[in-house]
Amino acid sequence: MSAPATDLPLSRKQLRSVARATARINVWHGAVRSGKTVASLLALLLAIAEAPPSGLIIICGRSLQTIERNCLEPLSDPALFGPVAGQVRHTRGATTAVILGRTVHLIGAADSRAEGRLRGLTAYLAYVDEATLIPEPFWVQLLARLSVDGARVLATTNPDSPRHWLKVGYLDRAAELDLRAWHFGLHDNPSLPPAYVRSLNAEYVGLWRKRMIDGAWVIAEGSIYDCWDEQQHVVDELPPMVRYWLGVDYGTSNAFAAILLGLGEDGRLYACAEWRYDSRQKRRQMTDAQYSAALRGWLAGLGVDPEWTFVDPSAASFLAQLWEDGHPGVARAKNEVVDGIRSTSTALAAGLLLVHRSCEGLRAELPGYVWDPAATAAGEDRPLKVADHSCDALRYVVHSTAAEWRHLVPDLLVEEVSPDAAS
Repeated sequence: MSAPATDLPLSRKQLRSVARATARINVWHGAVRSGKTVASLLALLLAIAEAPPSGLIIICGRSLQTIERNCLEPLSDPALFGPVAGQVRHTRGATTAVILGRTVHLIGAADSRAEGRLRGLTAYLAYVDEATLIPEPFWVQLLARLSVDGARVLATTNPDSPRHWLKVGYLDRAAELDLRAWHFGLHDNPSLPPAYVRSLNAEYVGLWRKRMIDGAWVIAEGSIYDCWDEQQHVVDELPPMVRYWLGVDYGTSNAFAAILLGLGEDGRLYACAEWRYDSRQKRRQMTDAQYSAALRGWLAGLGVDPEWTFVDPSAASFLAQLWEDGHPGVARAKNEVVDGIRSTSTALAAGLLLVHRSCEGLRAELPGYVWDPAATAAGEDRPLKVADHSCDALRYVVHSTAAEWRHLVPDLLVEEVSPDAAS
């Protein structure tokens, strides 16, 4: 059977990868929006159409929600897959879907415990979305379940650390294994408008530019916010603010930090003010009720009522205290650490995020906020957990409000990207 039709123009590399995805392990990796997902989903449709009637088919991802967003929604889009999209049926939240008349099982793999969901299965075909984000034991167990003749896995991923288990244990050993891999760059996706490519080039900086734009497997090392510059990012005066949000990193034996983020009339974000309490320095711990009262008193003194207060999601008792005290707009912060760091890096590098000089704790922490070398050696991206409380509070509020400010990334930064860099 030929590959199902798509209304998008396809590059030669995309078509070649679809036709040759017949190894036991097939991996599409590279830059964000480089066309690897469309190619892999085309290969999935072709594989489902050719699967034997008794062959079990599964789609795996970080969570059921990411499977729905990254796999099922594109497959259901007529603009991407034409008439075939009408043969994809799924009820949101259900753990199965019907694709080309075949039942497909959906399995989320947020942690190593997800491995148990695979035990006892014998599968013919598996598709893995963002393979670097699933635990290695799950991947190993998945391969063990693909035990029938002709069974294979199709997987996509953005690059990660060159010491990541997928790179070291599989991609680097392609010659030894029944594995085919295709590396994609932005130029491999002919459907991207030039203006969008320039925007992508502007939005990713540092480590993420190398991974998401260049498609390189590079180490996270050194300073996390390598673009931080006191002279460029610290201000003595604030413009009038039109919106406020608050980020809180809860601590009892460690420091408690709160960062007030404002959106100025000038269209920029400002870390306007900071409240910190370090029980080790004060030699006295505060209760949740005392923290709540102190925080609300500090905000009242500033004359500020933030729209939302984003709190460290692990601080269950403090969240409950704020709710009990009637603090408005309390929410669990988005705590995807690396994604939060990326959002903050984008805002800093774009000149969108500035810090008021009064935020002394934050200013002291930012230059020393570094990647953990032990985690890097193990193939993981993780900050060193030293003097990071104000940095965490900033990350919570910036990342949790990303949908409110991403469109404000200055056009000037986009225009500075040369056509050669965007190609």
